[in-house]
Order: sequence, then C-alpha cells, then structure tokens
Amino acid sequence: MTKAKRNALLELHNVSMYFGGLKAVDDLSMTINEGEIIGLIGPNGAGKTTVFNCITQFYKNYTGDILFRNDAGEMVDLRDIKVTKVIDLGISRTFQNVELVPDLSVLDNVLVGAHNQLKTGILHHILRFPAWKEEKAIREKAYEILEFMNLMPLKDMYAGAQPYGIRKRIEIARALMSNPKLIILDEPAAGLNDLETDELEKLVYAIRDTFNTSIVLIEHDMGFVMNICDRVCAINFGKFLAMDEPKKIQGHPLVQEAYLGKDG
Repeated sequence: MTKAKRNALLELHNVSMYFGGLKAVDDLSMTINEGEIIGLIGPNGAGKTTVFNCITQFYKNYTGDILFRNDAGEMVDLRDIKVTKVIDLGISRTFQNVELVPDLSVLDNVLVGAHNQLKTGILHHILRFPAWKEEKAIREKAYEILEFMNLMPLKDMYAGAQPYGIRKRIEIARALMSNPKLIILDEPAAGLNDLETDELEKLVYAIRDTFNTSIVLIEHDMGFVMNICDRVCAINFGKFLAMDEPKKIQGHPLVQEAYLGKDG
C-alpha cells in the first residue's frame, strides 16, 4: 500500500450542533492533515467558533464524530476525552478575545501553558522536592519560546500592560508551551495593523515549521487567509460550502454568494 504524503490529524464527520432550535453547525465534514495550515472562513454567525468549541470539547452535545490522531498513530474519538484532557492529546488554542492574566508577568502567563506537563504532585511543589528540576526545565522551555516569539525583553513586565499585538503573541506563546500537534487560532490577525499582520504571516509559517505542528485558524482578513493557508474551508450558517486551495475558494460561486449575496 502506498503511504500517503500526509496523515490525517483531525477529522470531522457529519458534525452538527444545536442551540435550542438553532442549528449552529450543520452536518459538517472536513479533514486537517499533518503539517497543514487550514483556514475556516464564513460570514459573521456562520458557526466558525462553534466548530472550534466542538473540536476542543467545550461543547460535547454535538452529533457526528470528531477524531484526532494520538501519539500512537490511532484516531481517537474526542467525545471520549474530558475537556481538561484535550490538551494532553496535543490540541491547543487561542481565543477571539485574548485570554491572559493581566496582573501576571509575560513569563508567568506563558508558563501557565505547561500545566499539563507537570508530573509531580502539588505537595512536591509546595515542599520544593525534586519538582525544582521539573520547574527548571519548563522555565528554560518558556525562555526558548519567548525568544522565538521576540518576547524575551518583556518577560518580567505585566501582560495586561502590553499592546494588543503583543498580547496576541503572548497567547500564542502560551499555546506552544503544551507541545501541540494542532494549534487552533481564533482571529489571530484581528486588531492588528498592516505591519503586525505581515509579521504574523511569517510567524505562523515559522511555528508550523519549527514546532512541527498543524494550524487551523478563523480569520476575517481574507488577504491574510489567502496568503498563508494551504487549504480553506468555507461554511455558512454552519453548513459546508467548499474546501480547496485559496485561489479556487475565492472563485467558488457558493462562497461568493455567501459573502456578496445573490443578484436578483
């Protein structure tokens, strides 16, 4: 059997999600492969963030199946995984509204992302037993990520005092601390100026290549999406419209109708 160039990392099969009588996601199927950068696009209210919340198991009462490839190479059903344990499989995310602890330093906010890697119990940390070796290794990893993200000079400053673009970087740095195989970015370019958006494009490529991770993102900046994504999945009212290369998605009649409306 010929081995595929890229293995499927995440699969959604006929996923639907209801809120009362509202169908926020409508029989959605899509695949994200290892090493891909995927864009999820659609008009406001299309159900994009709901899809993310289903993938991360914040919502569990969806129908259909969401499967993720674990370290053993097996596709596991995420519904069987507790929401607090999804990160252990290798799924990490950022949020549409930046979620940091403003009164903690930049470094401490990033260190929070490594909570799933602490092997010793809380008593060991209180009594300062061998946990100090573990803490030292995690701190060194945080320094490496801060350096990679060009945040090292800010490590001791309050996160809440930083400009919006920097806070976005801090949140991505925190996501990297969990050793993700898949990073979910919810509107990473929102609120950024043109220079910051250009820098973010380079950063997303660098993250994919340096940390060997796949990336799926929601973004309304179509220039950003079309420049950076390998494939783009378009949805409207939670329903799949098309998934293809960016240029083909731009010319797809259903996508154009969803964004521009139908004449006549």
